[in-house]
Formats: sequence, C-alpha cells, structure tokens
Amino acid sequence: MSVTPAPASPRTLTAVSADGAPLHVEVHGPDTAPAVVLSHGWTCSTAFWAAQIRDLAVDHRVIAYDQRGHGRTPASPACSTDVLADDLEAVLRATLAPGEKAVIAGHSMGGMTIMAAAARPAFRAHAAAVLLCSTGSSQLVAESTVLPLRPGRLRTRLTRHVLGSRAPLGPVTPLARRILKYATMGAGSAPHMVDACARIVHACPRGVRHAWSNVLHLLDLDHAVRELRVPTAVIVGTADRLTPPVHARRIAAALPDCVGLTELPGLGHMTPVEAPDLVTGKIRELATTHAPQLKEGA
Repeated sequence: MSVTPAPASPRTLTAVSADGAPLHVEVHGPDTAPAVVLSHGWTCSTAFWAAQIRDLAVDHRVIAYDQRGHGRTPASPACSTDVLADDLEAVLRATLAPGEKAVIAGHSMGGMTIMAAAARPAFRAHAAAVLLCSTGSSQLVAESTVLPLRPGRLRTRLTRHVLGSRAPLGPVTPLARRILKYATMGAGSAPHMVDACARIVHACPRGVRHAWSNVLHLLDLDHAVRELRVPTAVIVGTADRLTPPVHARRIAAALPDCVGLTELPGLGHMTPVEAPDLVTGKIRELATTHAPQLKEGA
C-alpha cells in the first residue's frame, strides 16, 4: 500500500529566483479557485504534499514547488535562509496575480522558508494566512532529541554529525525504514506512510542533504517570527525528535497573530503525511476564513 498519488498532469512552470536559479513549480486544481502555496522541508519534494494536493485541488489552486537541489529543482551552490526567501518570493510572483492572496503552508525547512520571507515585499503582498508544520526558528541541533542523550555539547556535536553526514542513504531497506521511522515519525505510523517518506528522503542527493544541514545548524530566525504578521496556525507532533514541541510553543508565543497551536499526541516530524486529514483541514480552514476571494478577473 502507498500514499494516494497526487492528481495526474499538473501544470508545470519554472520560476526564476533572484540569482537566476530555476525552480520547478507545479499547479494543481482550477485556475480561478482560491490559492494555496506549499513549501516542503529538508530532503523532501513536492511529493511530500501528495495527500494535501489530492484533497485541496478539488476546489483550490494548489501551488507546490521543489526547493533548491530537491525533487526536480537543480542544486545550487547558494544555500542560505535568504536564498530560501528569494525562492519563495519568485514562486509567488510567478504564480499569483497582482494583489492575489494565498494561504502559504510550510513543513520543517518550508516553515523556515516562510519565516525567512516574512518581511519580504512579495510575501506580504500575497500572504493571506500561514500554516507552520513541524518547524523551528533556532537551536535546531541543540534541541533535537534524535539521539537519546542528555542535552549538552556532546549531544549537540553528535547530532550535527548525524544530521549533516555525507554518507549515502542507499536503497530503501527494512533497516532504512526503521531508522527513518525512529528519527522522523511517530511509533504508530502506518507502514505505507513510513515507506512513502523513506522513498522521498532517500531520493535527495547526499550533497544537497549535507549543504542544507549546515544552514539548519546555524539557523537563527527568531527575529523573523515577529515579522510574520498574518494569521498563522502552528502544528507539531508531541513525538517530534527533529523539531520538538518546544519550538512550536516558542514560535506560537512570539507570533503577532497566532490563530492556534495544535499538538498532535504521539506524532512525529512528518505531520502532513502522518496526519494528512488534519493538516489538510487546517489549510482549508485558513483558506475559508482568510482567503475566500477568487482570482482577480474570474
């Protein structure tokens, strides 16, 4: 059994970022429907949002893109939170009409992308509301609980080496699935969910994985959270080892307009896959409440 695939034949386009980097973008659903933009996390791709795309594209225009070096977007030597913000701005400009608003949802590094872009002109022009899933704004490595050690410099150093390893992940084997499930998912995650996540993560090139791990290690976006001035909902799994609930609570407390913090008992880091209906429901709720208008000229 596998995760239900996204609708076939999305409309694809290439957005060009500030430095000329091309970004693979997919658009699903009716052209005149309210817009939703999806930003995936580290080592993932648009495939990570398959459940959300499938359900939301019935009555929303769902825009998903691959981060640099992920999925069908080529790798780039430029890796930073500023670049992430540049890329999101490029996607918004390429897919939304002037003045058109969208709900923007980000998972993990995708949430960090949103925070990095919070004060940018294109983001403020187009963001109606935001959903942050399983993400953090700083101290990611220090507060990770992937390694069952006491907090401190030893755990931080070892965690950085594990997450930033250049070693190839290899094929998706039963052992690989167990390791990925332990590190990124809740104990009750269904086998088909674990397999889907493993295939997505293992497809990420090791050089890309390593390069972006350095950005995550040095992440400091606490100031950017306070710039996120649109209605923002936050979701986290209580068993998230990569971005434990302390991150979500800190973000929710700092947001100028937090419209809810949801902690999901027993779920891990991959909340859009582990709780697809709940995440989709939150996006739909934000769209209904804050972005009900149709595209200009519809």
